[in-house]
Amino acid sequence: MSDTPLLNAEQLHEAAAKANSVIPVYKDYLKSLKRELKARFDSNAPIEELVQLRCQHIDVLLKNIWQSFNWGDDIAMIAVGGYGRGELHPYSDIDLLILTDNDSADYASNIERLIMLLWDINLDIGHSVRSMDECVNAATDDITIVTNLMESRPLAGNAALHQQLMDRTGPDCIWPSIDFFRAKWDEQIARHKKYANTEHNLEPNVKSSPGALRDIQMIGWVVKRHFGAQSIDELRDRQFLSQEELDLIKDGQQYLWRVRFALHLLAEREEDRLLFDHQRTLARQFGFEDNDTRLAVEQFMQQYYRWVQTIGALNDVLMQHFDETILRACEAETIIDVNPRFRIRNGHVEVTNNKVFEKTPYALMEIFVLMAQNPAIDGVRASTIRLIRSSLHLIDDKFRADPRVKAHFMDLLRSPSRIALNLRRMKRFGVLSKFIPAFGNIVGQMQHDLFHIYSVDAHTLELIKNISRFTYPDMMDKFPMACRIMQRLNKPELLYLAGLFHDIAKGRGGDHSTLGAVDAREFCEYLGLSVRDGNLVSWLVEKHLEMSSVSQRKDIQDPDVIRDFALTVGDQQHLDFLFCLTIADINATNPTLWTSWRASLMRQLYAETRRALRRGLENPIDKQEWIAETQQSAIEKLEDYGFTEDEIRELWASTGEDYFIREQVDDIVWQTRAIAQRSRKDSAVVLIKEGGLLDHVGATQIFVHTRGWTGLFALLAGALEQLNLSVQDARIYDSGTGYTLDTFYVLDADGTSIGDNQDRINHIIKFLKEQLANPEQALAVNRRTPRQMRLFSTPTRTSMATDLNKQLTVLEVITPDRPGLLAKIALMFNKFGLHLHTAKIATLGERVEDVFFLTDSRARPIDDPALCEEIQKAICRELDEQSPTQTPTKLSPEII
Repeated sequence: MSDTPLLNAEQLHEAAAKANSVIPVYKDYLKSLKRELKARFDSNAPIEELVQLRCQHIDVLLKNIWQSFNWGDDIAMIAVGGYGRGELHPYSDIDLLILTDNDSADYASNIERLIMLLWDINLDIGHSVRSMDECVNAATDDITIVTNLMESRPLAGNAALHQQLMDRTGPDCIWPSIDFFRAKWDEQIARHKKYANTEHNLEPNVKSSPGALRDIQMIGWVVKRHFGAQSIDELRDRQFLSQEELDLIKDGQQYLWRVRFALHLLAEREEDRLLFDHQRTLARQFGFEDNDTRLAVEQFMQQYYRWVQTIGALNDVLMQHFDETILRACEAETIIDVNPRFRIRNGHVEVTNNKVFEKTPYALMEIFVLMAQNPAIDGVRASTIRLIRSSLHLIDDKFRADPRVKAHFMDLLRSPSRIALNLRRMKRFGVLSKFIPAFGNIVGQMQHDLFHIYSVDAHTLELIKNISRFTYPDMMDKFPMACRIMQRLNKPELLYLAGLFHDIAKGRGGDHSTLGAVDAREFCEYLGLSVRDGNLVSWLVEKHLEMSSVSQRKDIQDPDVIRDFALTVGDQQHLDFLFCLTIADINATNPTLWTSWRASLMRQLYAETRRALRRGLENPIDKQEWIAETQQSAIEKLEDYGFTEDEIRELWASTGEDYFIREQVDDIVWQTRAIAQRSRKDSAVVLIKEGGLLDHVGATQIFVHTRGWTGLFALLAGALEQLNLSVQDARIYDSGTGYTLDTFYVLDADGTSIGDNQDRINHIIKFLKEQLANPEQALAVNRRTPRQMRLFSTPTRTSMATDLNKQLTVLEVITPDRPGLLAKIALMFNKFGLHLHTAKIATLGERVEDVFFLTDSRARPIDDPALCEEIQKAICRELDEQSPTQTPTKLSPEII
């Protein structure tokens, strides 16, 4: 199939014998092999043939090379690991063991020349050279070595040495099956933990992630060690596996082999990670195309996740079965009868007979309630898991109509603990998708971005887990308000229901919140909940993004914003439920993005909305009253420092109303004192302190008072990014005297506030003052964009609208994140003569969703549609032409 046909063993031997140097011959042979593999893969040759084909030809090559050296009869070359198993992907390592009967010193020169030759022909090998005793001792101490040896086969030399090694490292001599299984299970647990115990990593490892090839190999290792079997087919013969399960494992292995094979060919190296850029290419290669609702890559990854979930579930069943038959085989049995359908055997629940689900289908729901309500149950017996899976056909409309099924499901949601665990089990065993068919549609469904780090189903169950966490005493420090609110919810089961349905309509097209709300209402009616309870659940699903959006994208210091949100929630109950759902949702979407700043915004929005509800929505705050009270409180505190009221009001004479609406009294006092006490009237004031809104520490506050000029905000934004600080909120106030009062809330690179690191604080103050004193020397940010972010170069989207109440133009910019972005946007404002009043900055994985409140040079909203269009096009053009991989240049002094 390739231009240069592969040589057979005899032809290779002849070519090597005739050549002046064997290196070019062997290199050409390996190149021909790679071409042949790719050609056969592209023509859809069976994947089993392909992984075996490379092994067969590497065998030919190595035997040929081995025969070119002079060896005695006390040495052998042995294939180990995946190569020993007879499975090689295009760029997999070739693992070799050079085994000697005694000391290998006699062959040191030959071995060195052999290894050097293999390297010279660019063959990727992993090798060890050991005597028989050394090999046995190493295997005795290391579970990995004995595992590799179990899959070994002789290649060349004295094959009797290999058999001797197998005898001395067998389960009768070292690592009996009980110890072997326990060690391998611990190894698997550690490996799964490395990948966060989920199959749904954004860039999963096809070889090592949960549910991947290593989980299948794990089954094979245990089978081989315990039963002496050569393949997992014998598990079916021993009734450990059904034929259907065996077929699933084999089909899953073939699928993962094909993905891994394609990945190696694409990367042209041993690459087992499904990186984002590879995902896109493989999606097209596997025949997926973008459609109106989902990208090709999302469809491809859903297929991948569904396969690894299936394999992971089968691995669970078999590990449980092995645990019962290997580790616990000699344990005394303790059996506790629960009811006529179930009993507990050594801590695991099982059916009393194999006809339980056939005779009483509702027991398929009952078993999960028993596990949630009985802390003595650690899990499910393997035989019962298998019976559940084989009984899924019983979950039909008749099953769903059974009042006992509905009652059991609600009992599960009302359980005092382990709700999330048992919903996960329901999903793992296939029950949840059958019981709620709409849930089955989101299993494995992924959004191709860095913000949503789980598939929709995994995210949903993580959200449920977070709700449960709000009931744990040890979560009080991390989620103090959510934990306290959770304690007083009168029907927490409604919150769990809302969580289960909040994203259930994703992938259908349209607004998933609206569509999901309809599903939620119908399900509540099906369960027989009251209209009031159904309305609450449906409302929570419809509004589950509202609180997060308001807190991060609107000015929550504005009383009008608070009043509008209070009108949306309507009462304290809706506010409490929505707050808990929102906190759980954000942390289940991407917990690394849950910063102290976001927490402070949520707490402030909750507290201010609660005050508005208590005051009564018919009694909104009077802004002038608010301003007068703030000023009077600040004056009283400033008078304690020796200021007179006249001095204070003179300092504030031209300061706009927004400053006194949006800033806290203590901050006004702190800033006013510093401005009054500066050494020169024209000198810049830079202040830094810890603390966020309403005294909730959430970010570091940086205050700058300096002469206002075009380009100031761009300079400050660039300087803060040079300091590796992430701007979360920016407020710009014109003092009316040619000076500005700018407040930035920032987080350090790790997402935390700066704290009391005085050296860091002093450095920031010094750097900012230097930048302000020498703006012509200011440099743009020169930091590399992370690899993952560079891959998401989606077009910039913008929108502009007028806030009639505040007489401001609101500009929203959604674009891929990159260093220097905020400064670049600010320079565009300068170009059009726009004045920035406030900026709300939200970084969501690989993208930012920034909102800017602007006026034109006359301090009016931008009401010319043509100009709005021109501004947006210019911003999109500027940002999209600047690739995230490009290095920004020096800021132009003319612009500054």
